[in-house]
Parts: sequence; C-alpha cells; structure tokens
Amino acid sequence: MLIGLLKEGESENRVALLPEIVSNLTKRKVEVLVEIGAGESALATDAAYKEAGATVSPREEVLKKADFLIGIQPPDKRLVEALDQSKMWLSQYNPMWNTDLVKQFVSKGITTFSMDTIPRSTRGQAMDVLSSQATVAGYKAVLEAAFTLPSFFPMFMTAAGTIRPATVLVLGAGVAGLQAIAIARKLGAQVQAFDVRSAVKEEVMSLGARFIEVEGAKEDAAAGGYAVEQTDEFKQKQQQAINDHAAKASVVICTAQIPGRKAPLLLPKEAVAAMKPGSVIIDLAASTGGNCELTQDNKTVVEHGVTIIGQSNYPSLMPADASKMFGKNILNFLELLFNEEGEFNLNFEDDIIKGTCITHGGEIINERVKSVVQS
Repeated sequence: MLIGLLKEGESENRVALLPEIVSNLTKRKVEVLVEIGAGESALATDAAYKEAGATVSPREEVLKKADFLIGIQPPDKRLVEALDQSKMWLSQYNPMWNTDLVKQFVSKGITTFSMDTIPRSTRGQAMDVLSSQATVAGYKAVLEAAFTLPSFFPMFMTAAGTIRPATVLVLGAGVAGLQAIAIARKLGAQVQAFDVRSAVKEEVMSLGARFIEVEGAKEDAAAGGYAVEQTDEFKQKQQQAINDHAAKASVVICTAQIPGRKAPLLLPKEAVAAMKPGSVIIDLAASTGGNCELTQDNKTVVEHGVTIIGQSNYPSLMPADASKMFGKNILNFLELLFNEEGEFNLNFEDDIIKGTCITHGGEIINERVKSVVQS
C-alpha cells in the first residue's frame, strides 16, 4: 500500500503529514510518496521528508502511483473525476455539507474517509481533528480580536485613570469557544458565554466565564455532543438574550455550528447595529453562512462602526503547530488501518473506522451522512 501526501491549494498553509509523522509510517513499512513542496508553507522541506524515508515526486506521479491519497481540504471535482475506483481518499471534507462531493465519490466507487466524522468517544479523542484544529481557531480568534479592538483587553489602573476591561461574548462553547474563553481570560477580559447545551456550563464557569442560560433548550444524546436544531420558541428567547449581551460587549466570538446545516443565525443585523462603535465580531462559522447576518466569508467588513471578520480557517494561519496536531490525529487513525508490517485492513467492525469511512464500494457507509444525502 502506497500513501500519497498532496500539497494543498494556495489558501491552505497546513500539510496533512509533517516529516515526523511520515517517519512513523515508514517505520511501519508503509511507503509514502510526497508531492514536491507539500510542506513548504508549514516549514517542512522536501529534504526533511526524504530524511524521514519518503519519496518526493511531482503531483502527477503521486496521483498515479499512490493507492491512498491524503490531504486536508476537500478535493475539487476535476481531481475526483481523474481518480479510478482503486484509489482511497482521506481528508477533512465535511461530507454532511459537501453532499455533491459525496455523490461524486459514490459514482466513482472510491473509498473515502473524512476526519471530521470521527466518532466523539473517549477512544476517538486522539483522532479528533475538529477538536485539535478548533483549539487553534479559538486561540487565534481572540488574538486577532485583541489586535483589532481599539482598546485594551485587561483592566489598567494608571496615573491617567482606570481603564475598564474589555467584555468578550463567546457564542458556542465547543472546543473553539472554550479555548477562546481561556485565552480571553488570560488577556484580562471579562468573558460571558452562551451555548444551547447545558452540559457545558461547568466547563465555561471553570474557565472563569459567566454562562448565559436560556431555559427550554433541546438536547439530543444521539447527536454525539454536537448542538442540534432548536424550537422557534427557544430561538426567540435565545435571540433576545444574545442581543442584550452583544450590545454591551466589546468583542463577540462566534463559534456555533451544526453539522450538515447552515450555521445558526445568532447575531442579526439589528443586533450589530446596537453594538458599540469600535466593537469586533470574529465569526468562525463564516464558511457555512456565519452566526452573524453581516458576515462575509474570508472578508473583513465594517458595519455600523463594528468590525466583522469572517474567518473559518485560522489553523491555516498557524500552520506549523496546526499541521503537527492534524498529522498526529491522522497517524492515530492510520494505525487502525495499517498493522506493524504495513498491511492494510479495512475493518468495519471497528466503530472508529466505520464512522469515519464515508463511501466504499459505490455506497455511503456513514449512517449520518447517508441520512443527509438521501433526505
């Protein structure tokens, strides 16, 4: 079995496998082909890959010779069309959102794995790319907010007077939200957080933030720890609470997303208009529509004196450590597929493998993805 590591497009600075991870694979007798320049934007040289035991080759050769292709971002349609059914693909391609891509993989008979569908279990934590990359996103989001905000984050008591601390509102207390809370608190801000899942209240409070509670939230154990769609009545109560707190906030960090759906709208334009001039909104859900109605994906806009930054790929802006974390997640997953002798085994009795495999043999394997694609 020959693994092929592909170079990402211009908008992505990470690489799926750093040389240190490739070295682990070659020790397992797994051959690795690396596309020329695959790791250069993540500070990994071709020479380092060769030293790790990989063969560095042009893209055309990697695509032709490799049996198992690995990347980070979803492949474009032309690339998939060029692959034959003997190939396997692994990346983070958001199959519950990119349903047309799933259908194309099915029609081509290609076996695919999407790392963002790793089951959320104790065993799956070591392979959870959503969590590892969300850690980076939450960290970078707060730093950009602090850089953009025209005032201090912490309180200062000086001879020139007292500077009150910034107030940060975090919408969504998943991994990115919790990391944002932690960093904002370390920078000295007062932090409030909202999430429809009451189970995260203790985590929010343990980081020194205030948890905004809205009664009547619906939770679903079958959702595996993710947020679920809420009732209209709850949404109205939720909206009023968020609007009230956003109006007093210096910074709002938006992280709320629902797998396979458009990001929930939490900050309508009226709420933005009520915010203080100079306030900053960082929207991590920009690629799926954004939590803020005025968000534009991959753009920074100013509306009503409020700076709105739509950025869903902060990990690409911190490629060295983000690639290290992403690659370790992939290595832990590949260890389920390859034994010590480098032999491949697609064992659907393993819940991690079955949950991460999206298409195989011309069918959709993942049940959650199947329900979305066929609905």
